[in-house]
Amino acid sequence: MASFSSLVAIILSFIFLCSLAAANEVTVGGKSGDWRIPPSSSYSFTEWAQKARFKVGDFIVFRYEAGKDSVLQVTRDAYKSCNTTNPLANYTDGETKVKLDRSGPFYFISGVDGHCEKGQKLSLVVVSPRHKAFSPAPSPVEFEDGPSVAPAPTSGSARLGGGFAAVLGLVLGLWAWF
Repeated sequence: MASFSSLVAIILSFIFLCSLAAANEVTVGGKSGDWRIPPSSSYSFTEWAQKARFKVGDFIVFRYEAGKDSVLQVTRDAYKSCNTTNPLANYTDGETKVKLDRSGPFYFISGVDGHCEKGQKLSLVVVSPRHKAFSPAPSPVEFEDGPSVAPAPTSGSARLGGGFAAVLGLVLGLWAWF
């Protein structure tokens, strides 16, 4: 009976630890999920992104009508000037999933002429792996002479729940082992 309990505790510990490392998929615009010209000048994809915390390994998902729009990953300067001529990446499939593979800023604009100028653009910041569950959100960072951008803080209680469960599972597993 003790060996069965040990096995169950170890498996639960492994599941909890794996869930902590899982990457998130975040759809641009939230539940509506539309990559298009914002419905009003008061809406900003960048302001929407500041309400989330992106970490290395997460995916950002753009949904749009293939053939009628596109997503360009661009430099900060191209983002600021809505320059579509030399993108870092060009996506046209209508369901674009971009892996956020490093910390720092990412910039995206629509590839359709005039859409970026009408607000169809997104800048977001990916936090570095060194930001732990209990660390405060990074302070606003100045990216060259661009605007200050800071990711929104993550609820400490939400992050605590997953970490606490992993530690509890590990302790129970070790306790059952001995």
